[in-house]
Amino acid sequence: MKTLLFSTLLAVGLTLSGFAQPKSPVGLQLYSFREQFPKDVEGTLAKVREMGFREVELAGTYGLAPADFRKLLAKYGLKPISTGASYEDLASNVPKVLEEARALGVKYVMCAWIPHNGDKFTIDDAKRAVDVFHTAGKLLKDNGLSFCYHIHGYEFQPYENGTFFDYLAENLDPRYVNFEMDVFWVKHPGQDPVALLKKYPGRFPLMHLKDRKPGTPGNDTGHVDVESNVAIGKGDLDISEIMKQAKKSGVKHFFIEDESSRSMEQMPESVAYLREVM
Repeated sequence: MKTLLFSTLLAVGLTLSGFAQPKSPVGLQLYSFREQFPKDVEGTLAKVREMGFREVELAGTYGLAPADFRKLLAKYGLKPISTGASYEDLASNVPKVLEEARALGVKYVMCAWIPHNGDKFTIDDAKRAVDVFHTAGKLLKDNGLSFCYHIHGYEFQPYENGTFFDYLAENLDPRYVNFEMDVFWVKHPGQDPVALLKKYPGRFPLMHLKDRKPGTPGNDTGHVDVESNVAIGKGDLDISEIMKQAKKSGVKHFFIEDESSRSMEQMPESVAYLREVM
C-alpha cells in the first residue's frame, strides 16, 4: 500500500511540476515532433506541455479520431488553434475538412502545399489555387473558420514585375483567404520577412518561427535539407526584428516549427530565446 501511495504521489508531483513550467510566449507546430508522436502520442503531448507550450497547430491526429485527440489536448492544457488540410480535400471535399476542424475545435484551417510539376511553379498553378482557395475559404468562413495558405518558398519565383506570391496576395480575397508566413521559407528564396510583412499588413494572421543554419544555400524550390533547421537565435534570420514587425502587421498566433532530427533537444533553447526577445 505504501509503495502504491508513493508511486501515485510521485506521478502527481511530476505532472504538477510539468504543468508549472513557465509559459512559452508562442505556440508549437506539432509536426516538429513527427518522429515521437507515432511512438507515444500522450507522452509526447506531456512533453509539449512541460516545455511550456499552451497553443498548438496540428499536423494530423496519429491514428486517433479527431474528437479523441482533442480530449488529449485538453488533458494537457493545450489549445488547438489551427489544423492542416490537403489541397485535394480543399478542392473536392470541403465537408470533410469542416467536420475535422469542428471536431478538433480549431479556429484556422491551413494548407501547406500547392501541387505543381517538379520545381517549377507556373501561372496556371497559381490560377487553379486561387479558384480552389476562394471556394474553400468562403465555405469555411460561412462556417465560422478562417483559412490560410502556408507559403513554402516556390511562390517567390518571378512573375511579371514581382513574384507568384504577389499574384496570390493580389488575387485572393482577404475576406476568405489569408496566409501563414513561415519565416524560413521567406528567407530561403532570398526574400525579407520584415519587408513582406510591411508590404502586406493584415494578411498574415499566422506565423511559423524557425531559424536557418548560417551558410545554407538558398533556393526557390520549396525543398531543403531539414537539418538546416537550428535552434531559434542560432541561425541567420533576425527573429527579434521579425517578431517586432509581425506584431505591428497583425500576426495573431506564432508557432515554433523545427523540422530537424534534433527538434526535441533544440526546442527548449528556442523557447528560452523567444522569452528573452518578446
